[in-house]
Amino acid sequence: MRAAFLAGLAVLAALTGPARAAGLEVIVEGAEPGPGEVYVTLCQGGLSEAACPIGRSAPVRGGAERFVFTDVPAGVWAVAAFQDENGNGRLDRTGLGLPLEPYGFSGAVARRARPDFASASFALREPGAAVRIRIARPLPRR
Repeated sequence: MRAAFLAGLAVLAALTGPARAAGLEVIVEGAEPGPGEVYVTLCQGGLSEAACPIGRSAPVRGGAERFVFTDVPAGVWAVAAFQDENGNGRLDRTGLGLPLEPYGFSGAVARRARPDFASASFALREPGAAVRIRIARPLPRR
C-alpha cells in the first residue's frame, strides 16, 4: 500500500512540476532546388554563432525540410536556418555583411534590419512544440 501511495505521489509530482526538457520540430520551407544542405540551429540568449549551440543539417530535397530536436532544455529559444549552397558550412555574406544565401529565423524577424533575438525568440515549455521557418534569398543570385 505504501509503495502504491509513493508511486502516486511520483506521478503527481511529474504532472505538476516544471518542464525540464522538451521536443521541438522545425519545418524549413523555401529551400531552392540544387546542391548543398539546409542548416538549422537553436539559439539561446542571442543569434551569434556562440549562442546557437544545438544544430543539424540535411541535404536539400525540395519542399519542406523537417528537423526534430529532442531533450531541448525548457526556456526561451530562437531558431536560425540557412541554405548552404556551396557546401562551405557557413552563411556566405557580402563585404558589408549582407547574406548571399537563403536564410530565415523564427518569430517576427524582418528582412529590412539586422535580426535580433527578442524578435526571433519563443518560449519552449511543452514537449511537441513546432516552429515553421521560411528561408528566402535576400539578394539576387550572383
